[in-house]
Amino acid sequence: MASFFKKKFVIPIVASAFLFVGSSFKDDFFEIAKQIEIFTTLFKELNTNYVDEANPGELMDKAIKGMLASLDPYTVYFNEQDVLRFKINNSGEYTGIGALITRKEDKLTIKEIYKNFPADKAGLKAGDEIIQIGDVLLADFKDEASQLLKGTKNTKIDIKYLRQGKTLTTQLILDEVAVKSVPFYAKIDANTGYIVLAHFNKKAALETKEALEDLKKQGAERIILDLRDNPGGLLNEAVNICNLFVPKNEIIVTTKSKNEKNNYTYKTVNEAVDTEIPLVIIVNGNSASASEIVSGALQDLDRAVVLGSRSFGKGLVQKPVDLTYGTQLKVTISRYYTPSGRCIQALDYAHKDKNGLATRTEGKNYNAFKTRKGRTVYDGGGILPDVELEESKKSAITNALIKNDGIFNYVTDYYYKNPNLGEQIPTITDTDFQEFKNFLKARNISFDTETEIALKNTLAVAKKEKIDDAIIAEYQQLLTSVQKSEEKLLDKNQNEIKSLMVDEIIKRFQYQEGVYNYYIKNNIEIKKAVSILNNSTQYKSILKI
Repeated sequence: MASFFKKKFVIPIVASAFLFVGSSFKDDFFEIAKQIEIFTTLFKELNTNYVDEANPGELMDKAIKGMLASLDPYTVYFNEQDVLRFKINNSGEYTGIGALITRKEDKLTIKEIYKNFPADKAGLKAGDEIIQIGDVLLADFKDEASQLLKGTKNTKIDIKYLRQGKTLTTQLILDEVAVKSVPFYAKIDANTGYIVLAHFNKKAALETKEALEDLKKQGAERIILDLRDNPGGLLNEAVNICNLFVPKNEIIVTTKSKNEKNNYTYKTVNEAVDTEIPLVIIVNGNSASASEIVSGALQDLDRAVVLGSRSFGKGLVQKPVDLTYGTQLKVTISRYYTPSGRCIQALDYAHKDKNGLATRTEGKNYNAFKTRKGRTVYDGGGILPDVELEESKKSAITNALIKNDGIFNYVTDYYYKNPNLGEQIPTITDTDFQEFKNFLKARNISFDTETEIALKNTLAVAKKEKIDDAIIAEYQQLLTSVQKSEEKLLDKNQNEIKSLMVDEIIKRFQYQEGVYNYYIKNNIEIKKAVSILNNSTQYKSILKI
């Protein structure tokens, strides 16, 4: 193997590396060439002399991915298998089941069902745990299990799943699943239109335009654009959505890089639908990337009031680069900047702390910028709303409940205990909330707060050093204290938690559309947006119109 490796594997990589270096990094040519030579020599000697048989492909794969892990989480390497999997995922043949699923251990858990799509028609529900697809037991299948649920239209797939401790079977018949960028829009009152923009796929601008024009025909004289929990997507769609509200030839976003060819200014190219209609944009901590371009640009241009909580802060731009032998690199090439010059990126991966975590700029070090009309806005990562709402921010304990599926799993039990709720809006009483806390204890659901994780790590180290017997009593006392403080946090934030529980329950009975219909009558952020739009003086005052 060693001689084959030397002849077939090392030389092409070194050659391609020198070609890449020579064309792009002339100033660092010697240093890069030196490091490649060191690595090549080490790699060759390792494969020649290591005591056991080594797999050159696996070693290289791990070496490359380890190197990229020291940069940012968006710069990634795809080996041949990764690229093939990606092509399968994005081919025109793909259809789907119409459900949001996650994998935990040896099961696929259905997190959300989309109305009238294959999973819904097959009788599946949120909370169901798929354990077998066709003849494949997921416990024995270590690859990407969702691949087993893909195929051409009308493909029939038998599945076995767990529901409330019972093993059931059903058959999925695959169909085309079109994920809508605008899953919902409606009039909130006689004059206010509401648009949910959930994704920035290739139809995002078109669907937003159609919703806007339809609402205007229905008499809407002001608009709320909801970008909460929108993770982003296609950059050109973000520019085109801004273009619905601002004229042709406006700068929306620029990208800046050390490499000049990656510096670019994106402008609007079409005539706007409406440059005057009052507009409020709602964002939260999960609004990222393209969502931040839209909210940041329209804020800088004084075209919209931004409301909610600071957005995520994903301002790094990636592009795919084809490498040799069918591999690929997705590399961060630049950063996004809003029209006023603010950088959207929140975390600085070039400067990490002693724990290897990217640093975040402190508030005292934020830089001030000016909008078109002279309003002061700040960088620091993400988009800071003009009107901040505490209700838009999630507490640490709530985030833990989302991460550990505490609310999700409780609502699954609630759903089967209250099968006739239908279109009623549930009320979570104090008794219900106590049952929820009892449920968390009975299921031994850990919150994994930073304090709890640090404490458990301490015990793990103590066990390794064989001194755990000496500290176990103190450890249990501390752990009990931490868990009591977490229970107090549950009570302190129970209104926020109850609200999320209601949302999840409505979704189980009425799908996502039911949640949006509930929001337009009850959601605090939407109510505040309507209040601002109804008060012309306040709206103009915020924007200095």
